[in-house]
Amino acid sequence: MSMFKPSMLTLALVAAGVSSYSSYAAEEQAQKEDEKAVEVIEVKGFRASVVESINTKRFSTEVVESISAEDIGKLPDSSIAESIARLPGLTAQRLDGRASRVSIRGFGENESATMFNGREQVSISDNRGVEFDLYPSEIMSAVTVYKTPSASLEAEGIAGVINMQTIKPLSVDERALQFNGQVEETSFDKLNPDGNKRGYRGTISYIDKFADDTIGVAFAYTSMSSPNQEKRWNAWGYPDKEVGDKTYSILGGAKPFVRSSTLERDSAMFVLEAAPSDKLSMVFDALYVDFKDEKILRGIEIPFGWGQGRFPEEYETVDDATGFITSAATIGQRVVVRNDYEERKADLKSFGFNSKYDIDDQWRLEFDASYSKVEREVWSLESYSGTGRGNERGEADNIAYAFNGSNAGAQFGHNLDYSDYNLIKIGGPLSWGWSSALNEKYGVVGTEYENQLQDGFINAPTVDDELKSLKLAAKKTIESDFVNAVEFGVSYRDREKTKVSEGYFMTVSSFSYPDNPGMLTVPEKYRLGTANLDFIGMGNMIAYDSRQMVADGMFGLLAESLTNPSHATKSWSVSEEVTAAFVQANIDAEVAGFPVKGNAGLRYVRTQQASDGHAYALVDDIVQLSPTHIEHDYSHLLPSLNLSMTIDDTQTLRFGAAKTISRPRLDEMNASVGADYNPTTPDLNGNHWTVEGGNPTLEPKEAIGVDLTYENYFSPEGYFSVAVFNKNLTNWIFDGNYAIDMTGVADPSTGEVPPHSQGTGKGKENGGGGTLWGYELSLALPFNLFHESLEGFGLIASHTKVKSDIQDHKGDDYQLPGLSDTIQSLTVYYERNGFQARTSMRKRDDFKGEVYGLGFDTVQVDIVGETIWDAQVGYDFSEGGIDSLKGLTVTFQVQNITEEPFTSLSGDNALQVRDYQDYGRTYLLGFSYKY
Repeated sequence: MSMFKPSMLTLALVAAGVSSYSSYAAEEQAQKEDEKAVEVIEVKGFRASVVESINTKRFSTEVVESISAEDIGKLPDSSIAESIARLPGLTAQRLDGRASRVSIRGFGENESATMFNGREQVSISDNRGVEFDLYPSEIMSAVTVYKTPSASLEAEGIAGVINMQTIKPLSVDERALQFNGQVEETSFDKLNPDGNKRGYRGTISYIDKFADDTIGVAFAYTSMSSPNQEKRWNAWGYPDKEVGDKTYSILGGAKPFVRSSTLERDSAMFVLEAAPSDKLSMVFDALYVDFKDEKILRGIEIPFGWGQGRFPEEYETVDDATGFITSAATIGQRVVVRNDYEERKADLKSFGFNSKYDIDDQWRLEFDASYSKVEREVWSLESYSGTGRGNERGEADNIAYAFNGSNAGAQFGHNLDYSDYNLIKIGGPLSWGWSSALNEKYGVVGTEYENQLQDGFINAPTVDDELKSLKLAAKKTIESDFVNAVEFGVSYRDREKTKVSEGYFMTVSSFSYPDNPGMLTVPEKYRLGTANLDFIGMGNMIAYDSRQMVADGMFGLLAESLTNPSHATKSWSVSEEVTAAFVQANIDAEVAGFPVKGNAGLRYVRTQQASDGHAYALVDDIVQLSPTHIEHDYSHLLPSLNLSMTIDDTQTLRFGAAKTISRPRLDEMNASVGADYNPTTPDLNGNHWTVEGGNPTLEPKEAIGVDLTYENYFSPEGYFSVAVFNKNLTNWIFDGNYAIDMTGVADPSTGEVPPHSQGTGKGKENGGGGTLWGYELSLALPFNLFHESLEGFGLIASHTKVKSDIQDHKGDDYQLPGLSDTIQSLTVYYERNGFQARTSMRKRDDFKGEVYGLGFDTVQVDIVGETIWDAQVGYDFSEGGIDSLKGLTVTFQVQNITEEPFTSLSGDNALQVRDYQDYGRTYLLGFSYKY
């Protein structure tokens, strides 16, 4: 048994007012009476949270990073992702200007797991990756990121596990009633006439204890209406064009627009904690989130290289160095004026109960049960307008573009006035959206208006995700020179995720063939003025309330799924039943005179998965469906080892090794496939079925990881660490062919079950792998080490370098989504006598990331690296000694100080910009009052 005695520094750490360190730290605190002279260091606010985060890292048996409530509550963040993206080895991808998807050590969000109070969480995305803008930072007390797992951890992820935690009310010293409020404003004026420039955030929280401190209650309610503006350049792509005897890239077309968004989120958190005796403790927690993200988008879709106009060579400028046509003109081109609206709504409910009972001094039992569910609805409306219906009617324009050498997109020149309501009318100005059912509905088959009746479109996918879990575990304390306790237990998780995809063609209700086949002039009641597109040189365009027009029946709707089979492949249900058992030995030993702590364990995980979907085929241009149901099961043994050696009172050496898994993406596991049955001639594999779509037999990706870390805690507020890590990856997932059993599935073309059931599938399959490795450097440095006059100043910094060597099953090189070669973060702060000031930076290199494409499908693109700066100043009147204002704190924050854009590319040429999104800055003025 280790007899290591706590040092003066360790005791000073404990005396700093930290309450959430590990049991190891608590044991040291209990021995502080043995020390003759201990320097008591009292810090509050952000500095106290820095100490708390350092202690969580120092006394954990796993390799972790942590952030406390003070960090989250005081940083200028609308979601937890903004805060944890500054932790060493972590970064985030922005979604509409807000950090949402978190990467850990080069792995994207689908390779990590997210927990809430130690339990795996559902997600509003199509897959497993959590979008953190759903979660309000104001109601969390801490977030811990596990970079190495232990056998007792109830989640699996190759990248790591993120655990969000609420407060335990019995751990709070006294009653607390707190009010927080903020107003916020964007640096851009509202870019749409019906958008919002200003918003608000408000939180009320209450914590108290009753019945001789045996019952504790915590409640928090937060409401937010957060505006966001964006100027976006979006390109269709860059096809090749012959100029002379050389081939260059030309702009194929563009869809630039201005966006005004409002994120509305109402959240409630409740925790009831009871400790009726020294042996029994119980905690019930509940979380409810009502989330709504509203977007108003207006712009002009401009065909160019893929358009109908002609391209006089005398207007073309070519750049031989880049192989790019940097300026050109199209003569006789019609455009599509867009008035779009998007609404993404989600309701999250999460409930959990945990109970621990000490039978005696050696045995502890634990029971945990939880339930979480999220329902997401998307309603994305596109409304088209132009000068005439179809490709040939209405006045065409002469349009020129020029790239200025940056990656901010092109500037256009034009002749027509797109703000003229007498010129620009509602209707499909180009022949998009072919549908035989649409032609038949309006009686235009064989007429000049055939395939010209898509005047808009609505995407309306829904997602339901439900997760139930149970856990029963025990812990036995033992007397041994090497092990002080053994933990073991079993758990069960039942998850089902369902997606239903649908889309609707829109046609103005006034259309009638042959009586009234033209466009619709925007009625006065729906006109909103104009939206300005000067940022791309297109001037003003008409702005109307397309959402209200749909609500008022101004458009007829027809389901796209009648003739388009893509909705069948995007509609599915996937269920997983996961049964796990673990055993873990907690190590407390002495090796060569050095104290060693940690754990060694083994986790067995068995998964039974099933998917329901459809096999489809087109018969006479109409989609025919047959239900599918495919099951698969697999199991894994996951060993883990975590060791922490205390070299002296400041230095620690850590080692971690584990086998981990990441489950396949849910949309890749679905059983919806396009199916073709050949009754006479089998394929080269001897199969009569040929299917293309999801693969329900996919199994998890696997990794064996090794971590080695040196940590030096040279001050209660300071440390530095050096970490190296390596992961060998196997069983990765790539495009390929696989065998599939179609037993019981009817041939969609006949409606009958054929005699042959084996098929060849085209989609995702397991195979390939490689290695990922890297290092991390972390530093927390209080400046009072240099001179007492610098008391209150400090910095926190990290640098991460990641490399990979991964090949697919064909031997081709592959880059992991979410991997940036380098990641840096920096926070410089000052906090003393009530005054607070901080500025924070996070930087990442280029990476591959996922964005939403057509039909709300996720597509992978090349994203340009970015550097984002935020800042905050404030004053705490309690610390400043102003008794009349005791409890009041005021803050002023600026987000995205340098107006860093989000940029993605369509190729390796920096001029081939897919997206350039300019969000401007956001300003927040707030207060907090604690009673």
